[in-house]
Amino acid sequence: MRLAKNWVKLFAALIAVCLLLPPAEAALSAPAGNAPFRPQFTTLRIGLFFGPTAIPSANLQNAEGFGRGFDFGFFDSSREFVPIGAWTNEHRITMTIDRNMVWNPAGNEGRGEFREGTTGSVVLGAFHVMLNPGFATFDEASFVAAQYHEGFVRYMPGRQGGPFFVLVGNYISREAAEAARASLGVPNSEVCSGTQNTITVVRTGTNTILFEFDAGTTPLGVRPRPIGFENPETWFRGFRYHGSFSYARRDGGFLTVINMVDIEDYVKGILPYEMSNTWPLQALKAQALTARTFAIRSLGRHASDGFDLCVEEHCQVYRGRGLANERTDQAVIETRGMFVTFGGQPAETVYASSNGGASENVENVWIEARPYLRGVIDPFEADVVRRISGYHWTVRHSPAQLTERLRTRIQGFNLSTISAVRVTERSPTGNAIGVTVTDVNGRTHTLRGRLQILAGFGTPTMRFDTGVTVWSPGNIFANHPAQATPQGTQIFGIDGYGNTTAAPPANIRAITGYGHMSTVAGEASAGIGGCTGLVNGMFTFNGTGNGHQVGMSQWGAFSMAYYHNMSFRDIIHFYFTGVEITETYGGHIFG
Repeated sequence: MRLAKNWVKLFAALIAVCLLLPPAEAALSAPAGNAPFRPQFTTLRIGLFFGPTAIPSANLQNAEGFGRGFDFGFFDSSREFVPIGAWTNEHRITMTIDRNMVWNPAGNEGRGEFREGTTGSVVLGAFHVMLNPGFATFDEASFVAAQYHEGFVRYMPGRQGGPFFVLVGNYISREAAEAARASLGVPNSEVCSGTQNTITVVRTGTNTILFEFDAGTTPLGVRPRPIGFENPETWFRGFRYHGSFSYARRDGGFLTVINMVDIEDYVKGILPYEMSNTWPLQALKAQALTARTFAIRSLGRHASDGFDLCVEEHCQVYRGRGLANERTDQAVIETRGMFVTFGGQPAETVYASSNGGASENVENVWIEARPYLRGVIDPFEADVVRRISGYHWTVRHSPAQLTERLRTRIQGFNLSTISAVRVTERSPTGNAIGVTVTDVNGRTHTLRGRLQILAGFGTPTMRFDTGVTVWSPGNIFANHPAQATPQGTQIFGIDGYGNTTAAPPANIRAITGYGHMSTVAGEASAGIGGCTGLVNGMFTFNGTGNGHQVGMSQWGAFSMAYYHNMSFRDIIHFYFTGVEITETYGGHIFG
């Protein structure tokens, strides 16, 4: 009887515990020791111009209906904007370095820009008259500056009596500024120019200075002022961007321009440039998920330049709102906060246009292995081959050209004239990961991995055969009884429309039931081994695909969504082995 009562109490306790758990949490919570991933930052620093591309001036303009003026400040270590109380209602402003500058209305593709100089219709001088002492707030200093013709405020937190100071005028020489100071007759004034860190803000196209910022190595932050609850958009260099902007003069040089943007807005600015905005929603959602995860995984990739990611293909192509539409925005919104993770950390979700029929293990392409970046046979690209520009490609080199190419691109290569090229090792997915060349003296050298193979042979991918002539139209060969040659029956190709074309007399390929190809006649053959790799005296490489072949194929994602009605989850799990999809804002992990 006591035993029965104890079981009743235990059962009741278990029911009580279960009732305390929300059903969704109980079903979707992460396993012990695998807490949901939380990104350190959700504001990204995207380098627009930097290093060799740094610019002497940068125009900003509020997009109509999406902003009204700008606030000035800086960004703290948490990437939060810290306003300093300085602002302008001007909707077109230009940041410049504080040197003698001339406005060129034809520069910057007709949008206008400042360049260093002293001759022109609009000249911005680097010398000013500064009144002492300073003021504690921008409003106080701004009130006094308004009493003077061409008065403005400079922020200098490191100077005693500040941090806001009133400056007057802009002159191209110290002598001219001294003359102006004398005419003003203001006691405790001095002539000054900017430091190597000073950034000047002017009304675009004029020499009317609105504000100057000199906080040492702290970059200037510029935040668009919203209209109502709209998410502001700002024009910069022909593109519309969400978020704010940061400007720095690294080592006293031109302006490094950084877009400080929320990760969701960043993905909205990537999606239509990495994938067509007309593509199926599920493919776009897979692209949004990979782009978001790649960005978080790559935080600080450009740390030495002061930001996370650039805007080029090296990182991810980012151009703001230009090509975004309802479909691309929907893909981002419906995957908001989702990341691809492995072991609780963001995966390296790389992607490329197409893989040619199979992706590849990452260690055969770059260096370090990843358990989730494993090569897979990809049957989906076959549905869209006709849509993919340059999917089938051919690369040819004469023996002399190939020999010279290998000598200049492959370290330690010292063979004489090449006489044969053979694929000697293929990965489980059929990509060439070892290619051996032989010279006229019988010496050999083997190129291994993508970097060596692509550098040595100039092929777009590792998915190729050597020596085999890919014949078009059609790869179906048949006897044609009405045609005969002195050498025997003519071989014809039959395309999908029933048209027949005579096949070339050499390098005819047979296709096995497993899809493997081998040459029936001629001086070359496909696959491992083979003969010389020569076709009509040229080393010939015929292959498929465009890209590094690791991770997701964008065209494969299109096919999976469009032709096979598969979801973004199906796409992610096909191309990334053993990953999870983590919804960070909701704390869920999906298998």
